[in-house]
Amino acid sequence: MAHTYKREGSEFWSYEFYFSGKRYRKCTDQTNRDAALDMMSAHRTSLAKGEAGFRERKRVTLSDFLKNDFLPFVKSKFRTKLSTLRYYSYGAGTLQASDFATLDLLEVNDQHAAQYAAKHSALSPSTVNCGLRTLRRALALAYQWGKLDKPAKITLAKGEKQRERVLGDAEAEAYLAACPQPWRDAATVMLGTGLRPSEVFSLRWERVHLNGKGGMVQISDGKSRAAKRMLPLVPRVYVTLKALHDSEETGWVFPAETKSGHLEGYCAKNQHAVAIKNARLNDKPLKAFPPYTLRHTALTNLGTSGCDVFTLARIAGHSSITTTQKYIHPQADAIERAFAALPESVLVAV
Repeated sequence: MAHTYKREGSEFWSYEFYFSGKRYRKCTDQTNRDAALDMMSAHRTSLAKGEAGFRERKRVTLSDFLKNDFLPFVKSKFRTKLSTLRYYSYGAGTLQASDFATLDLLEVNDQHAAQYAAKHSALSPSTVNCGLRTLRRALALAYQWGKLDKPAKITLAKGEKQRERVLGDAEAEAYLAACPQPWRDAATVMLGTGLRPSEVFSLRWERVHLNGKGGMVQISDGKSRAAKRMLPLVPRVYVTLKALHDSEETGWVFPAETKSGHLEGYCAKNQHAVAIKNARLNDKPLKAFPPYTLRHTALTNLGTSGCDVFTLARIAGHSSITTTQKYIHPQADAIERAFAALPESVLVAV
């Protein structure tokens, strides 16, 4: 006999069942009956495994997992990528202070993510999603490491600003002219390659291959396996890197007096702010944009030049073309060319 029920005056579902002659009851802290049924099923499965000779799973709370597993992992993996480390550390801190931090990993679900978003609704969607993305990554790692049978689906908060601004040629030139160094050179590389800011900041000369006329840049690590890639250098990027290489041939391409030893996001933001303040286009101030717009501009330009989405995903270092699709903005003439390229047998009326 097994069933779920609500105690009088409670909004949460409880379950009760018998196993090997022993009664088990528990409040699930869930207002969704299907979620409560899933928890009961997981409990019964755990007991069945124990009877079959398997050890019963040790309870692991979200807070303990973040502290003992997740944070040590990100500190090791992103020790040279301080902005990513700060991002996940902040997200983990907000999750450890949440109402569901003491729940078992098995119990954490999308309903808790919604409660988290509602509680932090006074913050910007980007800040809320920092915590939710951290939760999503933590649960995915828990699944990867065998602490979960499957990761919970975590829905992000809506309203986060998307980086859709694309700079025109005149805007880009006005911006670069106002950039102080070394950000001007770093921005030139981003505009010419579509690299992520962090990939430009941590670029080493060992990964830049110049051949006298052009060259390649190699990205050896990143957010996913797809981030590892080789990209050709367009003439402007080649000239920029060649000038830097003549004066420095080892170490970081963009060295700086920071903890990491190279240019960091906060340094770039300060120099970016100077450029936005001083840049003029047709005697008017340049409309402000975030530094990431440089990457978005480069990839969008490639997408509108006829590059297919699969090739663009490879260039961008995306593991999913769903992410890449936002850089594809087909124009009317491109749609006409696509139809014009169809075989004549398709175009001729029967």
